[in-house]
Amino acid sequence: MLFNYIHWNINPEIFNYHGFAIRYYGLLFVIGLLLSLYVLRWIFNKENIAQKNLDKLAIYSMIGVLAGARLGHCLFYESTYYLSNPLEMFLPIRILNEGDIEFIGYQGLASHGGALGLILALIFYSIKTKQSIIKTADLISIVAPLGGAFIRLGNFMNSEIIGKPTTKPWAIIFERIDNLPRHPAQLYEAFSYFLIFIIMILLYKTKRETLKNGFFFGFTLVLIFSARFLIEFIKERQVAFEENLKLDMGQLLSIPYILIGIGFMIYTIRKIHRTASI
Repeated sequence: MLFNYIHWNINPEIFNYHGFAIRYYGLLFVIGLLLSLYVLRWIFNKENIAQKNLDKLAIYSMIGVLAGARLGHCLFYESTYYLSNPLEMFLPIRILNEGDIEFIGYQGLASHGGALGLILALIFYSIKTKQSIIKTADLISIVAPLGGAFIRLGNFMNSEIIGKPTTKPWAIIFERIDNLPRHPAQLYEAFSYFLIFIIMILLYKTKRETLKNGFFFGFTLVLIFSARFLIEFIKERQVAFEENLKLDMGQLLSIPYILIGIGFMIYTIRKIHRTASI
């Protein structure tokens, strides 16, 4: 059966002025961040947490996510190149052979590194504000999937992190890559993260008084990284060395997060049972 596949060939740049470009990825990243902060402000109000703490959390989290995601990509996926060109880890440039400098933006962010950076930011926030790190992790984990969904939409606009070839009727031909119909893996992840966000919001509104002590944090880790682990099976490998691995780097890095998430959930459930038996 022949399908009239969608052909995708959007220019990732919205406009470019003398080398300074505004890209869909960056725009969607900012939209996801602002929407996450809007929902988090509502949550902080319900929890009677001071607005000044949200401002600090937003700044620390932004720095932690960006730094962690950038370093994660450089060290997990392209360590040989970036250890030889360490300046490019931190600056949005590429140093050419002739000594010229090319502005390329921050191309390459790893969600696993971003998650680690966010956890470190939460620790720093807790030290500075004396707020419970577990409580804060629970609250921010509710909105984290929302931000992740918009990042994957940005990947879709960039025609990157593509899926394997398929004959499914919803396949998309990413013309910037090749002429093969492929799984829109970015959209699968984006939809999964939107769904996880809805689940977490509903859970917060109905079960917050019962589920504390890290349950939301653990449950979000399990849902996000389980979705990531499964969707990786239909993605193209991102770097050459993954071809020799049974599981790709994204899957290997997801496993510790899933196990940590399960640990937090078990701890919370046991604590609820102990409290109920008293």
